[in-house]
Amino acid sequence: MTPGYLIKRLAAVLVLVFATAAQGQELDSRGLHIQPWIVESSNNLATDLQTAADQDKDLLILVEQRGCIYCAELHAVNFARSEITDLIKANFMVIQLDLVGPRMMTDFDGQVLSEEDLARKWGLQFTPTTMVFAADNAGATSYSQAETFRLPGYLQPFYYYTALNFFATRAYESENFKSYLAARVAELAEQAIVPEFW
Repeated sequence: MTPGYLIKRLAAVLVLVFATAAQGQELDSRGLHIQPWIVESSNNLATDLQTAADQDKDLLILVEQRGCIYCAELHAVNFARSEITDLIKANFMVIQLDLVGPRMMTDFDGQVLSEEDLARKWGLQFTPTTMVFAADNAGATSYSQAETFRLPGYLQPFYYYTALNFFATRAYESENFKSYLAARVAELAEQAIVPEFW
């Protein structure tokens, strides 16, 4: 690892520490972070997707777990940026799943199982993971039919915003993410902004 990388990483950790202290990082009874725009799941994912579609929104599922430092960073750093939260509130209905949770959920295929077993079934291994289920997929009978894309792990704010915007603007219908991201990075470069410090 280069000294520059270590300095950037240390700076990110310090931002997280101070942002966490400043925001209080409210947690629910499961130890998951609270945001005013996260709604309670009906515990039936097909119903949740239909509810989102009825609001002309896509369903966004945040998969987190107690004690996850990168979940804390997602909330303290990424969700402190109004560009990201405004994009989310305008385009998505958001629910949370606990990677190792006992809450019983009904999957898109009708199977009832715990959040932990659901996560295993869906191949989820990292927290946070951000999953998007397009409103157009309401009525799907499996998660693979319903899911449009997922972001496993933590992404820094610029990359997280760009990925969600790629979906929200439906850019994915006409181009691949690599070219879309390259164009956004080029736009920042013209403004002498480094994506990692956006």
